[in-house]
Amino acid sequence: MALKVRKNKSPALPHNCPLTNCMEIIGGAWTPNILWSLKAGPRRFSELRVDIPLVSAKMLTTRLREMEERLILIREVKPTSPPSVEYSLTEFGQELLPAIEAIAAVGHKVKLQQDAQREKMTG
Repeated sequence: MALKVRKNKSPALPHNCPLTNCMEIIGGAWTPNILWSLKAGPRRFSELRVDIPLVSAKMLTTRLREMEERLILIREVKPTSPPSVEYSLTEFGQELLPAIEAIAAVGHKVKLQQDAQREKMTG
């Protein structure tokens, strides 16, 4: 006997769902890490590579360009010798930080639960 499909009591997602739009922005590989690294201020490419050691230079370049196109960050060429480039968050990029911080906080709780569960299984 098939189970009856229950009606979804959650409100319908609005047309052009803002949640989907936001996740498209922050959901790219390494994007949350870049946002996290830039939250304290401008960083150069080489500094971001140190901050996020597992990201390749090619992927970091790709993400930085995407984030610049989406107006999340600003790429600024500094008049130094040799020239250097700094990346910093726009006001819009800074608005994404509370979401990233909330996700990180939940992720920390998940990790603690997983660690406790492993401890139970091995201990």
